[in-house]
Amino acid sequence: MKINRFTEEQIIGILKLQEQGMKVSDIIRQYGIAEQTFYRWKSKYGGMEVSDAKRLKQLEEENRRLKQLVGEQALDIRGLKYIIEKNR
Repeated sequence: MKINRFTEEQIIGILKLQEQGMKVSDIIRQYGIAEQTFYRWKSKYGGMEVSDAKRLKQLEEENRRLKQLVGEQALDIRGLKYIIEKNR
């Protein structure tokens, strides 16, 4: 898993600098990030508050766990179907 240099709170703070009128080129130079990274953050976190970002992270984690459960159940079902077909 990739380790991020910036937390969601820091990212939102960086994006707020641009909303306050600071130039994007100055922001990316100050924080040592690529312009593409800045705009990716803006598309994901733009207009959010810190509490919104925390909730988003919780929802993403819950979604990951649910997808894993569905995958495991699909494997169980496939295995059971195989056993039933083999016993016929």
